[in-house]
Amino acid sequence: MSFVKCLRCRECGREYPIEPLNVCDFCFGPLELDYDYDGIGNTVSRERVAGGPLTIWRYQDFLPVGAADAVDIGAGFTPLVRSKNLGKLLGLDNLYLKNDSVNPSYSFKDRVVSVAATKAREFGFETLACASTGNLACAVAAHAARAGMKAVVFMPSDLERGKVVGAAIYAPVVIAVDGSYDDVNRLCSEVADNYPWAFVNINMRPYYAEGSKTLGYEVAEQLGWRFPEHCVIPGASGALYTKIWRGFHEFASVGLVDGPVDTRMHLTQAMGCSPIVQAFNNEEDVVRPVRPNTVAKSLAIGNPADGIYALKTLHESGGTGYAVPEEEVTEGMKLLAETEGIFTETAGGVVVSGLRYLAETGAIKRDELTVAYITGNGLKTQEAVDDVVHPLPIIPTMSSFEEAIKAVGSNGK
Repeated sequence: MSFVKCLRCRECGREYPIEPLNVCDFCFGPLELDYDYDGIGNTVSRERVAGGPLTIWRYQDFLPVGAADAVDIGAGFTPLVRSKNLGKLLGLDNLYLKNDSVNPSYSFKDRVVSVAATKAREFGFETLACASTGNLACAVAAHAARAGMKAVVFMPSDLERGKVVGAAIYAPVVIAVDGSYDDVNRLCSEVADNYPWAFVNINMRPYYAEGSKTLGYEVAEQLGWRFPEHCVIPGASGALYTKIWRGFHEFASVGLVDGPVDTRMHLTQAMGCSPIVQAFNNEEDVVRPVRPNTVAKSLAIGNPADGIYALKTLHESGGTGYAVPEEEVTEGMKLLAETEGIFTETAGGVVVSGLRYLAETGAIKRDELTVAYITGNGLKTQEAVDDVVHPLPIIPTMSSFEEAIKAVGSNGK
């Protein structure tokens, strides 16, 4: 059972039927789903949620399709880790990490694609497709395999090798485009008009985006049915950031969490592609497209589709926007690995370095409950931290070992 009422334009409010549509044909505004929240409130309870599967589908009452026929490879209900080591280093006593790098295809994109693929199959599509900066291609290919669908994934030709292999292993058609993600996305919009394919982030975008709300639901539930005081989230299109905020508000609206949503939502981007942060810090109400030039390729969207809505969320929540210097992206990756044993990709490095800045500047106080979102796995972006590899070459003798270990100043005796 789904509590979806209709698709509604985010700009003019016009209603549309539940179909594979994503743009209002009157004002060209984006469409999003509208729900019967009274019906959800009369059905959902903490006990009902807790009794559900240990995946995103425990929140099926808030999603546009039911769990019975879900295309499910086990996305969601990932660890919320109390970060004592990193927190101590940063001067934060109440820091948690939402570790979505352990999803089945190793990023949060499994959440959004599980929802989109389920709805696409319900609509009768036979081919699942996407425009991707890497992680989405992996998730689309994996879910298409699970659903018995064909997959076609489009990506910039300069992506990290780990992400290309991570998608190709599921045997999709891989299209490598000589251009940026924004070039890829424009091409895919044309293809979507001419081929009967379910593009998860184009004609299926209203359904796809709903999967990100589950990152808000899970954090609230895992914190004991309460909201954090601060969230630190990476920004690319802006959809993840806005949907976590919406997820918090939906839980509050049906009474699963008591009290108002008073979370401050902090958005982090890499300086080489930070159009949302630039607009916020310049006090502008429009997001001006930029040409990406960043090591954080998964965040390299120069013309973010949800940019203006991310700006609204920044203002509504009292959050901040921070553009992480490029040289600090890999520093964040290394810091997280060395303190908490989590190997994240470059987007996670942006979050950790942004978190460090927020702690140093006092935007986040020592005792405030803070959640930092780690959205992808470092195994996909190993090239970014190749400089950490310094093995000690020895021959298989004790004397050779002791000479080497002495040279690095480590004595385990």
